[in-house]
Amino acid sequence: MIHIPRWKAVLIILACVLGILYSLPNALSPDNQTLLKNRLPGWMPTQTVNLGLDLRGGAHLLYEVDLNTVYKERADLLVQDARSELREKKIGYSRIGAVEKGLRVVLRDAAQKQEALSTLRGINPNLTFTDGADALTIEAALNEAEIKMVADQTLSQSIEIVRRRVDEIGTTEPVIVRQGENRILLQVPGANAEDLKRIVGTTAKLTFHLVAEPGNTSPGGTRTLPMTDEPGQSLAIDRKAMITGEMLDSAAPGFGQSGEAIVTFRMNSAGARRFCTVSTEQVGKPFAIVLDEKIISAPVIREPICGGSGQISGSFTVQSANDLALLLRAGALPAPLNVVEERTVGPSLGADSIASGAKACFMALVFVAIFCTLSYGLFGIFATIGIVMNVTILMAIMSVLQATLTLPGIAGIVLTIGLAVDGNVLVFERIKEELRDGRSILSAIDAGYTRARTTITDSNATSLIAALILFSFGTGPIKGFAVTMCIGVATSYFCALMLTRLMVLTWYNWAKPKAIAA
Repeated sequence: MIHIPRWKAVLIILACVLGILYSLPNALSPDNQTLLKNRLPGWMPTQTVNLGLDLRGGAHLLYEVDLNTVYKERADLLVQDARSELREKKIGYSRIGAVEKGLRVVLRDAAQKQEALSTLRGINPNLTFTDGADALTIEAALNEAEIKMVADQTLSQSIEIVRRRVDEIGTTEPVIVRQGENRILLQVPGANAEDLKRIVGTTAKLTFHLVAEPGNTSPGGTRTLPMTDEPGQSLAIDRKAMITGEMLDSAAPGFGQSGEAIVTFRMNSAGARRFCTVSTEQVGKPFAIVLDEKIISAPVIREPICGGSGQISGSFTVQSANDLALLLRAGALPAPLNVVEERTVGPSLGADSIASGAKACFMALVFVAIFCTLSYGLFGIFATIGIVMNVTILMAIMSVLQATLTLPGIAGIVLTIGLAVDGNVLVFERIKEELRDGRSILSAIDAGYTRARTTITDSNATSLIAALILFSFGTGPIKGFAVTMCIGVATSYFCALMLTRLMVLTWYNWAKPKAIAA
């Protein structure tokens, strides 16, 4: 007699019971789900599968990346580097400034023009030089390859930062893809468009600058920015930042000694060393904390700050402090994002999609059950129970993982039902072959499950590889399909080779059949 160890049988039954418990909240209405969460103990399963944009509704935003801002920043950096290099090599100039995607230098001596050209090429080899208005003028601009590289880099960095910001506010499986040369499509299920725009659209570029002393011109130049705490007032600061937001390691909201909302931050090792060096050299002098071209604070350095941590105070509310901390953790956008299209996907469309998807799954299950029962009789009923448990456990795992279900994900569930049938068909057909070869019922059952295991393993492995590739390289709905496929492959394998085997052997030991139709 084939014997399944008691511990293994208990584990199989426990997996099925947990699957039912963890998937049950998905079958309840939203009101009953809320009631369940309020009344049940915290350790009881109350989580449900997250619904995607096509099932739940949500926000659809199309952003345009302001690449001109990036080109202007690159031009300003070129001017700063050129000013420093030309001074170092004692090349005189009467005027230097930024032009579109480049810079213009007016020399004092035409004899130094070739040396100046060589110096500028050393700063950036991807510059295209054009003749200026006269022999003293040099004009240079980024070439086409450099412009394309900057655009691609800016779009990729913006997409990654948007993804980190959206994921931190608790949503899952957002669709974030590039469209065209300078646009980003963002779709977030269950999100409010206004909240999303507030979180995503803020550049959150944080820098620390020394305050320019009166009558003392900084080598990199100065600029004047408005102060948020003192409307109408402005302050001159060094153009070159001593600390940038990239040097921040973490940021969190908090409260100051007087109870006001603040944001605490910690720098990485490079930022901590830099801040320690600068603050040691500049004791007694003010420095400005600049966020998105506005000075939010300008404290005086009382003593060297070498701990690598600090705090930002200002006219923060609790919500704005939370938002700023989130933005600083996610990183600054390399360029402003402008909304060019905004749509809201209503929940009514999602309800229709859910109804259609549920109908498709139900019809697939019904037809599969009819086929199995007509083809294999009682064994077909066991297979149908296994398939139902397969979908139940799949939904339970997705609920625990807080995975997002989309219409393609529902298609993955339907495909999972087909895979589960495939495994049972292989086993039952193998049992029939063994019976026709003269084996006893028990021996045929054992051989059927043992010899079909290799084939089922191979077929599930190939399906899993394909699903993993889709998950790795796909986005949005494609990734949702891949998630259900990956989980479905595992649950199908469990139900086909473990659960139905337990049911068949339990039935055999209880009924002691004398024959089975082959």
